[in-house]
Amino acid sequence: MATRHHHQVPAPQQQRGGGGGGGMKQQKAAEGNNRRALGDIGNLVHANPRPAEGKPPPQISRPVTRSFGAQLLRTTQTGVDPSAAAAKKHVKLDAAGAGRGVARPAKPRAAAAKPKPETVIEISPDTGKKKGSTHSKKKVHTLTSVLTARSKAACGISEKPTEPAHDIDAADLGDQLAVADYVEDIYKFYKISENCRRPGDYMDSQTEINTKMRAILADWLIEVHERFELMPETLYLAFYIIDRYLSVETVLRRELQLVGVTAMLIACKYEEIWAPEVNDFICISDRAYSRDQILAKEKGILDKLEWNLTVPTPYVFLVRFLKAAISDQELEHMVFFFAELGLMQYSIVSYCPSMVAASAVYAARCTLNRNPLWNETLERHTGFSEQQLMDCAKLLVGFHSSATESKLKVVYKKYSSPEFCSVALHRPASRLLEESKGEEETPSST
Repeated sequence: MATRHHHQVPAPQQQRGGGGGGGMKQQKAAEGNNRRALGDIGNLVHANPRPAEGKPPPQISRPVTRSFGAQLLRTTQTGVDPSAAAAKKHVKLDAAGAGRGVARPAKPRAAAAKPKPETVIEISPDTGKKKGSTHSKKKVHTLTSVLTARSKAACGISEKPTEPAHDIDAADLGDQLAVADYVEDIYKFYKISENCRRPGDYMDSQTEINTKMRAILADWLIEVHERFELMPETLYLAFYIIDRYLSVETVLRRELQLVGVTAMLIACKYEEIWAPEVNDFICISDRAYSRDQILAKEKGILDKLEWNLTVPTPYVFLVRFLKAAISDQELEHMVFFFAELGLMQYSIVSYCPSMVAASAVYAARCTLNRNPLWNETLERHTGFSEQQLMDCAKLLVGFHSSATESKLKVVYKKYSSPEFCSVALHRPASRLLEESKGEEETPSST
């Protein structure tokens, strides 16, 4: 069998003592070659690696690069020569590349402790407060920012931040029933849908009833509502049902009270937790109508209204607008006083529910001399300016001024009690009354 010859590389042997002179020559030749190789890449500090003792090392001419400039700056702060530090660094590299036969330089003394950088303290000229600054970033004005600023200035756009509108829902963020996240969208929908299925001008189409009969019915229903201690939503929904039904159906005079009683019954079933029974309405109407008549009229009204009772009434907007007005108890009672006065008058039916509610708030603020009478927050949430509310507000103040002389005084007596802060006893808003009288006298004089 043929045998294979394995070629082995002999391991290097260290020469100790004086034996092996030829090996020493080869080692020195190898060191020289290493020196030349290192010299080719510029790793040698100078030709003579070991200068004579007592003589300073030759000066090195180096281009002032960014890193070398930083070393010079550090020298002035710490007192350490960068050239000496560089020479020590290169000597270490030479010793590492030369092999084991080169003696290592002695370990230098420990350098002095580097002083901590001083903290620069700036004093702001506006506040006088001290600020510990590190690096201040310089603001750079680019061409894009300059052009943008000039464009804004040309268009009249101010860079000053505008004052945010008063957030009336900030206090209700934790209340889940207040639905603060969706309330703005809800009222936008109310504003759009309030014009759908609104009662029209129906009095001319009615043959046996008139505005005076409607006012008598309204006065009685407000008293029934107070006697049963019903929710305010029930009252406003009942009046919507009455006006809506009368605008699509001709009603006889003897059935007008039946329509009112049935409308109140339907509103109670829709809004109340514990709704009054049919027998309660029979008793309150002095048994003028039977149970079968009330139930039959209930079915007829619901069929005419197509069972659509989810509508934005003035009460829905009153709650929101009072919140925007940051009202107290007196202002709140005054607003509802004007709103219920408006329920009794047929002339208010032509106004949309949101305008009636906003006009009631404006008339109440004028009566109580609240300053300002109207502000940006109210205009934003109501959607009406002060000038747009003038006509409806003047009507409401006119109803207030004539309430003491009217025979229908249920609303006036209700809000004259201390329970409602006696708001009906306030003097009517003279400012709006004078303007309404001036408008009435102007056509007659011409």
